[in-house]
Amino acid sequence: MTSSQTSNKQELPPTAWAVLGLLSFPGERTGYELKKWADSSLRFFYWSPAISQIYAELRRLEELGYAASARSGPEEVRAKRRYAITDAGRAALAGWASDTAEAGPPVLKHGLLLRVWLGHLSEPERLRAMVEEHMDRTLAELAAVREAMAHAAEVPEWAFPTLALRWSERQHLAELELAEALLADLAQAGPAGPAAGAPADPGRQADGDSPTPG
Repeated sequence: MTSSQTSNKQELPPTAWAVLGLLSFPGERTGYELKKWADSSLRFFYWSPAISQIYAELRRLEELGYAASARSGPEEVRAKRRYAITDAGRAALAGWASDTAEAGPPVLKHGLLLRVWLGHLSEPERLRAMVEEHMDRTLAELAAVREAMAHAAEVPEWAFPTLALRWSERQHLAELELAEALLADLAQAGPAGPAAGAPADPGRQADGDSPTPG
């Protein structure tokens, strides 16, 4: 790999590596097909890029020589551009996938917990309803994960995606357990509502104080 390619490799965002990863499995795919696969695999444990992001990264990957594309022939009613990974792209992707230093810690952005954190501005019934709605969504996602697992299990080349989906199944089950525990915690919590935001002892309030050390 040239120094120029190395520099480009280091500058690629995770979205580019994810799209290149989708191309690393056998076969050629259109941008639309890549989006469908991301929606049925990546989103369960990472995220699913928008179709505009996918096409933008495909253009970038082609410019780097990591992907190549060809337009379909007249046999198809609508012309489609299909993409495939190149040898250079596979080598770069293998290097990136083996570099654990770039993986970084998991990032959690839990919208429900952000609202629970602001529970003093809400009502107990509404907080509990939000948790229950979250559990319903999680159950629906769990069913989708299991459907994807069953589909992936039928393809020998998807053994490792199946492992990732199996991890996602466990994560969704754990999320349901956490939500159940949160409901129990909310049942023990004091009254919410705007008035609950006021300190019980105004004399203890000090400028800059936070509810946790640090």
